[in-house]
Amino acid sequence: MEQFDVIIIGSGGGTKIARPAADLGFKVALIEKEAMGGTCLNRGCIPSKMLIHPADQIHHFRHAKNIDIDAGPAPKIRFKELIGRITGTVDDISEGLAPPYEAHPGTELIRGTATFSGNHSVTVNGRELSAERIFIAVGTRPQIPDIPGLAGTPFLTNREALRNTELPKRMIVIGAGYIGCELGHAYSTAGTDVHFIVRSELIRREDREIRAEFRKVFSQNNTLHEGFVAEKVSHDGTVFSVQIRGKDGVEETLEAEALLVATGIVPNTDRLGLENTDIARDAHGFISVDGQLQTAVPGVYAMGDCNGNYFFRHTVNFEGEFLMRVLFEAPSAETINYGAVPHAVFTYPQVAGVGKTEDELMEEGADYVRGFCRYEHTAMGMARQSDHGFVKILIGRADKKILGAHIIGDEASNMIHLLIALMYKEGTLDDLLNMIYIHPALPEAVRDAARDARKQLRMR
Repeated sequence: MEQFDVIIIGSGGGTKIARPAADLGFKVALIEKEAMGGTCLNRGCIPSKMLIHPADQIHHFRHAKNIDIDAGPAPKIRFKELIGRITGTVDDISEGLAPPYEAHPGTELIRGTATFSGNHSVTVNGRELSAERIFIAVGTRPQIPDIPGLAGTPFLTNREALRNTELPKRMIVIGAGYIGCELGHAYSTAGTDVHFIVRSELIRREDREIRAEFRKVFSQNNTLHEGFVAEKVSHDGTVFSVQIRGKDGVEETLEAEALLVATGIVPNTDRLGLENTDIARDAHGFISVDGQLQTAVPGVYAMGDCNGNYFFRHTVNFEGEFLMRVLFEAPSAETINYGAVPHAVFTYPQVAGVGKTEDELMEEGADYVRGFCRYEHTAMGMARQSDHGFVKILIGRADKKILGAHIIGDEASNMIHLLIALMYKEGTLDDLLNMIYIHPALPEAVRDAARDARKQLRMR
């Protein structure tokens, strides 16, 4: 049995622990079975945004006539070259992550699959390692639905879609969450005829007004088959055929050269040998943790997607910094407080949110007011000739605190940070109203939504 102070399984969010702990003098083993950097770097946030950003530019070119620009010949994405650049960049970064760990005297980077052999021991490459503290950061993988005929076909998940060098003429997307919408947007803007099979709603966890606005705009560039489910898949070597059935029993067959499956995620916890431990999981396979992210086994922690709390790189970064502080730097019994966790969907239109949705507040019976401002009613929105987009803020009536904020439209992922900061500082509507906003910058839409909320408060 080889003894370490710290074992980390997974080099995505797990890197927030590995080198910082080693720098403090702890002997650390970092175990990784795939490319360094985890989902975000290799098959998630970074490559997808490198794909989506050019798609956004193409979209703006195509609509340049709205602001009296003659864009000339139709712009085109050099898809093969773009994917090559994305893949090369991501692989270079991933490969560059290993040498610092290999050179650090306090860390050992082990390439292989870790399996628990006991509560505080794991086996990898025939070696058995033990540590007082073990951090599980194994992430998730795409959930593959049990659709007859799907298995064995060359369908795509986000992993393959981000490395696919051939732009298909047609694509079918099964799933209507943020992964499917982001990748579908990128492919459709690049020139693919994209059809979405939407069982319930697009991005259904968003605020109700966001969902409605998103559908209105998104459906202009993508074909939606709403209320349908995929019942059977076949592939003749070139073309996919997907049989779909609507809520009313109507059946259709869609055909396309590519099929993207984006129906959710499952945690990579079923491959860890957790049956050899006392670590508990919920019904979906996510590892159960307490307020310090500790599992049912003292000294063993789960962070990132695999604990099921949140599924963002920014939250696992936050968790890693928290764990370093309360376990290593200044040990304490402090429990994690995520505060208002923000998110963004990088589609066209872009979506961002933080805090409660109006649906949640209504369900809770909360006493609140809704402040609202459309982009087109601001000076910058007028300059951009915006035909969609809005800011929506939800304010508690009694204390004027910001309960939630939701933005759809240009730069939503940037605009939301004004509201994230105020919510973090427990700011109020008065704080929003008392600020000086640059004129005529787009955040004036936030100010005007705040003014609308003040009006609603006065009307009572």
